[in-house]
Amino acid sequence: MKRIEIQNYRFNFEREPLIRPFHIKGAFFTEKWTLVTMVESTKGTRATGIGGTAVLWSDPAVFFTFSEAGGNAVMALMAEKAVQLSRGRDFLIPPEVTGSIFQELHEYGKKITGLESLTKTFTLVSLVSLDLALWVLFAQENGIRTFEGLIPSEYRNAFSRRQEKIAHIPTVSYDYPLRDLLDLVDSGHFFLKIKIGQAGTPEEMVRKDQERLTEIHRALGGKRSPHTPGGKTIYYLDANARYPDKATLWKLIDHADRIDMLEQIALVEEPFPEEVKVDVADIPLRVAADESLHDMASVNERINLGYKAMAIKPAGKTLSMSIQMAYAAYQRNIPCFVADNACVPLLMEWNKNFAARLSSFPGLSMGILESNGEQNYQHWRRLMEDHPLYGAGWIEPQGGIYHLDDHFYQTSGGIFHRPGHYQNLVETCRS
Repeated sequence: MKRIEIQNYRFNFEREPLIRPFHIKGAFFTEKWTLVTMVESTKGTRATGIGGTAVLWSDPAVFFTFSEAGGNAVMALMAEKAVQLSRGRDFLIPPEVTGSIFQELHEYGKKITGLESLTKTFTLVSLVSLDLALWVLFAQENGIRTFEGLIPSEYRNAFSRRQEKIAHIPTVSYDYPLRDLLDLVDSGHFFLKIKIGQAGTPEEMVRKDQERLTEIHRALGGKRSPHTPGGKTIYYLDANARYPDKATLWKLIDHADRIDMLEQIALVEEPFPEEVKVDVADIPLRVAADESLHDMASVNERINLGYKAMAIKPAGKTLSMSIQMAYAAYQRNIPCFVADNACVPLLMEWNKNFAARLSSFPGLSMGILESNGEQNYQHWRRLMEDHPLYGAGWIEPQGGIYHLDDHFYQTSGGIFHRPGHYQNLVETCRS
């Protein structure tokens, strides 16, 4: 491999409206911005990467400091600042670039937000479009044509699988209609991500969450699936760090037990704020970390606190860091799975490639991938038709499952193809 130097870039973004307000962390947003970064090497090779804004998810303090558009604009500013900082740098592998600019970019983020407490996760989200552009550039200049070829040799043991099936996990937000939920299950979905942590005081939040779990569990009573150990729908509760302490979480767990739901809960994700570092080994559920993960050290810290699964987000925290975090979990025999933040279709393929190489989720014969773009984007069909391999059978789930064949692995889901209209979006703007 030869060193690659970045000499120029272009940057743009596109606003995507949602079908309905998306409720998480006791608040909501109504649109996402797709961030598009193109980098050019000194050889004249050009590569484009896409990312997306996720302000409320990554740092509620930023979300509540600015308007919705303002928060997205801050993240877009940081995405362009990232590629500005990368210009003139050379690298053998992309993590050299993202690692070298991270701290300066994070300090820039603190300055423009006015928040000294800006989360590292917020900065990672802003790096995604640059990071993926660098990986595509790396592949082009080194003649790499598969996702496997991107993984550095020291990390490959963590990505040794080639799953034939990945369970598609849709997201059930606070106000997601029960009729739509029943349609999802009737279409074959058997693993549901349920958002908890509703608006209000801790007491109000728990009461609302208890009522919502009861409503969902009753509505799905009697639904069966051939893909789960007990033949029943399984649940994945995502608190998005809204529960202040274990005592509050126990109230929800006890309620789930009373309504005979507990045995069907496969995951409780990120129950507490990042700064609440309490041991969760006594909780009778598999507790997963998400927002609190931003490097290998944070993965090991959560494992030491009794966390038994890691949510990894190549399209949310960069592929560079996700590879390292998944490897840290692999070394400790802790399962990983992939979740997204309402990714557009081609960005989701990076997540799918990652998920396809991980071990099967405990209790299932396949991997899992949470993805909710189809449920949330107003123009999802147009976005799907822009996929460079639109029409391939592995792009959309069938019966709640992504079926991955040789074509998927040969093409790596299209991640190295020209990224549709996003390429035009950056080529037609001023460099």
